[in-house]
Parts: sequence; C-alpha cells; structure tokens
Amino acid sequence: MAATLLGASFVIFGMLYLAPGNPADFLLSGRAATPAALHAIDVEYHLNDPFAEQYLRWLGQMLHGDFGRSIEYRTPVSTLLGARLPTTMLLVGMALVLVLVFGLVLGWIGAVRGGAVDSSILVATTFAVGTPSFVAAILLQGLFSVKLHWFPSGGTGSGLPQMLWHLALPALALALYLIGLLARVTRSAMLEALDHEHVTAARSRGVPERQVIRRHVFRNSLGTVLTMGGLIVSTLVVCTVLVESAFSVDGIGQLLDLSTTTKDFPVVQAISLIIVGLFMVVNLLVDLVHPLVDPRVALGTRSVAA
Repeated sequence: MAATLLGASFVIFGMLYLAPGNPADFLLSGRAATPAALHAIDVEYHLNDPFAEQYLRWLGQMLHGDFGRSIEYRTPVSTLLGARLPTTMLLVGMALVLVLVFGLVLGWIGAVRGGAVDSSILVATTFAVGTPSFVAAILLQGLFSVKLHWFPSGGTGSGLPQMLWHLALPALALALYLIGLLARVTRSAMLEALDHEHVTAARSRGVPERQVIRRHVFRNSLGTVLTMGGLIVSTLVVCTVLVESAFSVDGIGQLLDLSTTTKDFPVVQAISLIIVGLFMVVNLLVDLVHPLVDPRVALGTRSVAA
C-alpha cells in the first residue's frame, strides 16, 4: 500500500505539473496581472522550483499531515477539506444505503421469482446501468425539482433534517447506476448458487424454501457481492465530483472540480491522493472480511500456504 501510494502521489503531482496553464494566471484573472505580481505568487508557492524539488517538498509535507495552502482560497487545504468532507461522507453514506437495499432486494427477487418479474427487473437494471450519474442528475432535477417541486434543485441546507432532504436527489443520482449493477451481480450469483448440488440436496431433505434461499443460496453469493461492494464504495466517492457539481452540493467533489479548473494544485493533489488512499483501504477491508463471510477463501489460502 505504501509503494502504491508513493507511485500514485508521483503520478498525481506530475500530471498537474505538466498540465498547461499557470495557477497565478487564474488567481489574478480580472486584476492587474503585472510581472511583479505573477512573480510574487510563483515565489510564495514555489511554482518556479524544479519539478523534483517541488515534489519532494510536497511529499514531505503530506507525510507530516500538511496538505499545503490553497492558492485560490488562501487558506490551509485541511481547513477546506474539514468543512466539506462531512457533507460528502453523508452523501456517500445515503447513496450506499440506497445501493445496498435496492440492489440486494432487486437481485434477490429477480433470482427467486423469475418469469415476468425477473424480466421487468432486468429491463429496469439495464436502464439504470446505462444511465451515467450526471445524466441521472439532470433527469431527476428536471422531474422532481423543476416539474413536481418535490425536492430542492441544489444546495445542502442547514441542520441534519434539511441536509437529508437536500441530498435525497443527489444520493439517488449517485446510486442509480450502482443499484442496477449490484442487482445484476446479486441475481447472477444467486442463480449460479441455485444450481449447486447442496441446494438440491437441501430441498430433497424437505428444508423450507425460504431457509434454502437464505442459508444456502444468498449466503454463498455474499463473496461475490462483497467483492463488488469494494468497487461500489470507491465508485461512489469518485462520482461525487459529477453529482455534487450538478446539484451545487458544497462537498469535496465540487471542490475538486472547481480546483481543477483554477489549477489550485494543493487542493487537487490532496483530494486525489485521499481518494486513492480510500480506494486502497476499502479494498483491504474487503480482503480481510471476505474469509469471514466465505470460509472457503480462508481454507483455500491455508492449503496454498501449506
């Protein structure tokens, strides 16, 4: 993980360094961008230092928990992230609940019921999977905010009840694609488990169908679903950039979008590295929990190690 983070930090820093434009030009746009003013900004943020020197200085600051100072907002990056991170985490949490509830339920029903119900679920999930988050955001805004006036079209509100109300549509837009994906994965995994011999044996012994589905089918499908869960959490965090920008949600996704436009190096670098680190942590947790959910993984690991 340390080596991967180091490589990711080099790529993130290098790509921003090579991108065209200068942060000082954006910072002084509309004002007197004199050579002296541009030089002062370059000196303050060490923008004219060699690449290796800039990277090593930034890496040393990151290792000490110092994310630097925003060029655009003139405040510490940690302060910006601390103010916006709770909103993003709440949005991701709401979307994750929607994905798990509707994705697992729809996949379960499609695998168990079959027939017209399964076909309807397949059609609905195909539509969901084919709808990107930013398209879902526009459609939901047009229907529920502009036409029906059921939900606000943007902002975050004040207080937890208002925040939940304002984030309902962004959470749904964020979750829609992943609901369809998880439902299809759950359905496929359960259909595969239904063909196993131990399921047929359980039914032949007179075990109630609900117990067969719960203990022998769904439980054996959890390994595949759990693996997909790691991808889901990571995708939710990445897609907040599009959804927060569409709904004007004051989170780190919107901050990343705005900072990329203005080439606010410290903010973009910090958020990008945090997203990479979160992706790695989630995958590590999935690897640790997987043997607990599916003991066959642990047994296979021990046999290989032996």
